[in-house]
Amino acid sequence: MKPLLQIGRDAKTAAGTLAILSTVKKNEVLAAIARQLEEQTEQILDANQRDLQNGRNAGMREALLDRLALTEERIRGIAEGVRQVITLPDPVGKVTEMVTRPNGLQIGKKQVPLGVIAIIYEARPNVTADAAALTLKSGNAVILRGGKEAIQTNIAIAAAMQRALQECGIDENAIQLLEDTSRQTANELMQLREYIDVLIPRGGAGLIHAVVENASVPVIETGTGNCHIYIDESCDETMACEIVYNAKTQRPSVCNAAESLLVCRSIAPKLLPKIKESLDRKSVQLRGCPETVEILRCDLAEEEDFYKEYNDYILSVKVVSGVDEAIAHINKYGTGHSEAIVTKDYFHAQKFLNEVDAAAVYVNASTRFTDGFEFGFGAEIGISTQKLHARGPMGLNELTTTKYIIYGNGQTRK
Repeated sequence: MKPLLQIGRDAKTAAGTLAILSTVKKNEVLAAIARQLEEQTEQILDANQRDLQNGRNAGMREALLDRLALTEERIRGIAEGVRQVITLPDPVGKVTEMVTRPNGLQIGKKQVPLGVIAIIYEARPNVTADAAALTLKSGNAVILRGGKEAIQTNIAIAAAMQRALQECGIDENAIQLLEDTSRQTANELMQLREYIDVLIPRGGAGLIHAVVENASVPVIETGTGNCHIYIDESCDETMACEIVYNAKTQRPSVCNAAESLLVCRSIAPKLLPKIKESLDRKSVQLRGCPETVEILRCDLAEEEDFYKEYNDYILSVKVVSGVDEAIAHINKYGTGHSEAIVTKDYFHAQKFLNEVDAAAVYVNASTRFTDGFEFGFGAEIGISTQKLHARGPMGLNELTTTKYIIYGNGQTRK
């Protein structure tokens, strides 16, 4: 296994060649990656079974095992996600805002790759392929550091992708995976300023906090999703039940799943039992405020429950006076990811859209749509919950920066 410094140097070298690749060549490589992933399905599944068994032996929760598990269908989906990146416009080289100054200088902005991107993530092996596809299409080299839970799967996926690079005559160091999943190596990666241009953590609150606190490399925060749904007094009750059920149970282990439910006091006694009946189909555990407990006889929520990203079949519930209290609650306890209101009231909807501070704010829809594919970006590198330099699903455009290009004809400054 190569030393970390050598991995950084190799990535920097590879980034220089990727930055000038044509769109046609990058798409050729992506097609080869998708093909190799499908051809190596048996090897990837064998590796994944070893990870799953290790996870079960370690007592991993079912929701996390689901995030880790691959099937032939899921691998086909991962390969299809890579192919979808082929169809996306290449942002590299796009020139915008070209203006002519009074002295005749022509000044414009040109989109260019960030350079070397490092990604630290947890037990979701699809990230390995998604991240590689997006970074390659945007002309960046990538250093991937997955969690120990998925290490065998990640090694198999990375090997398939590196075979594709070799097949196309591209430096295989354009995509590198750290096989050492120790905390020490992760901390060293966070300090590799000489070679890494940006670090993106994807995972739970603990991982993201550790990266933000310890990294000297520039960081884009992603992922932590304490997402809320507020049911307004003016709502379609059937719609409300369906949205809550979908947002909480469709895939509870992901960052855009709902973790907290807010219900207007005037409709809570009537609506909460209906919502509970719907959620009981998936045995969702409710942790409610005193008013909720009185209505549903559920567990009493602690203060910390309203801050939690459960990633499980658990939902905190609070009865609120109306849209103003809902907004205040969300802005206090939320993580700036995805928030939703269910309402028929246009003015309440606009107030919610204007005043909730989050990357994605919904009216009458599930928070589960906060996703690069659903937004039309293809696969995503993550959901940024910060405000610089990107916010929300990060697609190809968010993996570039700009430089100024200036055309002159002999101008000198006086």
